[in-house]
Amino acid sequence: MNAITQVITDVQAQILDAFNFRHATKVFDPERRISDGEFETILEAGRLSPTSFGHEPFRILMIQDPENRELFRDFSWGANGMMNGTTGQLGTASHFGIILASTSETMTAGSEYLQDHYRTVKHLPDEVIEIFNGAYGKFQTTDHGITTDREIADWSGKQAYIVLANMMTAGALMGIDSCPIEGFDMARTTETLAQHFAIETNKWKPAVMFAFGYRAKDPEFPKTRRAMSDTVSWF
Repeated sequence: MNAITQVITDVQAQILDAFNFRHATKVFDPERRISDGEFETILEAGRLSPTSFGHEPFRILMIQDPENRELFRDFSWGANGMMNGTTGQLGTASHFGIILASTSETMTAGSEYLQDHYRTVKHLPDEVIEIFNGAYGKFQTTDHGITTDREIADWSGKQAYIVLANMMTAGALMGIDSCPIEGFDMARTTETLAQHFAIETNKWKPAVMFAFGYRAKDPEFPKTRRAMSDTVSWF
């Protein structure tokens, strides 16, 4: 085995070790904190994640102040350790946040927001922007039929999940635990974001909560998944 092959083999092992290590951590060790440098790497993995058309229809809202976290307590059962009587992720995670997804206000083809994104973020010339407007417009209205606010917010939410998946994988590679959280009341979360965090909820909707830290204890049960033969089909 040459040096390059050995490196590839080692990387493959590290990736699988990370995925086997990761589990949906319900309670973290509140005494252990993720270093600033390590969490910046996790956030950078999210920022660099791919999104459809490169539109980046997401924002990451970090909620670190304990009083701010408590604002979500009553209607975020998924962040309460699955209602097991503990303070769950809200009270124990080193880092807690919400990924927001763009709405039709910004993600409708031809919107002012997207024109600015093409120019100031993607640095596209006008003739290419015109192509993007046409292609994305066709994608929305014909190919995928996503034109209502709910449909566009759901599409943006799909991009948010790509972002969170990459953040969790980055964390697992560094031995950092995580948990994606969908167990929350959407309407009350949206209202809280508007009232206490000045989020323009006509432009941004909550897609998924997340928590990062270090597990308080190892999982009680081994990881289970369907067999590869039941998961992947080859033709």
